[in-house]
Amino acid sequence: MRILWVKMGGLWPMNTGGRVRSLHIISELARRHRITVVTTHGLGDDPDGLARVLSACDRVISLPYTVPKRGDRSFPIAVARSWLSPYPVDLWKWRIGAVRDQIADLIRDNRADVCVTDFLFAAVNVPRRTDVPIVLFEHNVEYLIWRRLCALERSPLRRAVLELEWRKVRSRERAACASVDLTITVSAADRLCLLELAPHARISAIPTGVDTSYFAPNGTRERPNRLVFTGSMDWHPNEDAMLHCIDTILPRIRRQVPDASLAIVGRRPTDRLRSAAERAGVLVTGTVDDVRPFVREASVYIVPLRAGGGTRLKIFEALAMAKPVVSTTVGAEGLALGSGREYIAADDPQSFADAVVSLLRDPARRAALGRAGRRLVEHRYGWSQVAAEFEAHCESVVAAAEPLPVKPLHAVA
Repeated sequence: MRILWVKMGGLWPMNTGGRVRSLHIISELARRHRITVVTTHGLGDDPDGLARVLSACDRVISLPYTVPKRGDRSFPIAVARSWLSPYPVDLWKWRIGAVRDQIADLIRDNRADVCVTDFLFAAVNVPRRTDVPIVLFEHNVEYLIWRRLCALERSPLRRAVLELEWRKVRSRERAACASVDLTITVSAADRLCLLELAPHARISAIPTGVDTSYFAPNGTRERPNRLVFTGSMDWHPNEDAMLHCIDTILPRIRRQVPDASLAIVGRRPTDRLRSAAERAGVLVTGTVDDVRPFVREASVYIVPLRAGGGTRLKIFEALAMAKPVVSTTVGAEGLALGSGREYIAADDPQSFADAVVSLLRDPARRAALGRAGRRLVEHRYGWSQVAAEFEAHCESVVAAAEPLPVKPLHAVA
């Protein structure tokens, strides 16, 4: 197949869950298919590094673009323009003329058998009417993230803004699923959610994967009573989770384990998070080259997410490193895990704190959960298997789009 893969916001360095999933799948597919990647790069991205990492692809086209963020002078303009359009601001700011032109040229020049729009943000740059079948790769149910954030917001003004945003996201997500040839989600739960949104859409699911050779235990000694969380801290659900943890969960843990410490590892932490962490004596690393040393030294890996969608690669990475995980139901959503078997589920602050404390006090239980998690991901969730399922779905779309061969007429004897 000739695959045109469109992804906004860069792919390298591989420092977000979405980048990890996309790069592993692209790399696997490039072993057997011809792939052209179209993406963008901004501050902190490395387009030359991406070209080297994806050297097996036919072409890697990365266009410069800095997305407007809160605090930028261009952000209020993007917000105002989005309010006058059917697009939420989170999609409006990713509508990029140069990307749309590049994709249109590639499709017109017959460079693709199928076009993969990676995240909903890419879909706004791909023409709807094309002879090339389109696959929407939904790492999250986007509107669900915004709806959950809206429900958590205390400020009436911000809540009103988020109410408008999640409804707009839902409308665009419904339209996107209905207009493409196939939507691929990363969990069965997300598939069912999108089918409720767009009942007549064609939607399939693939599992989440993990590189079990890269994320592996190496015998590093735990730091006593150390907790760790990893993730992109400029993603609002992650920031919300850590602020919630610092305010309501960590104090409860420290009442029972006074020397409990927390490391928050991930790129672009906000000033708000840094200030809260400093007051609580919490380590915030910012961007690191390798999260594994921080995970290896931790006694317990925590995922206190209250909003989000898709599946958390971070949980599979922690399990692959044989770490015991305590997560909210939302945090572990979509993963085929059993609470008490491969991780512990806890949703309110007190039960979350109690679950963490019980593990901190029980080394044998921590080790047993870690071994169970490692066995699970080794046996079922390698990236080659995940990519093979993605490949099969793309091939089915291409086959369905091919015209039936004209059969010659034979004289009837």
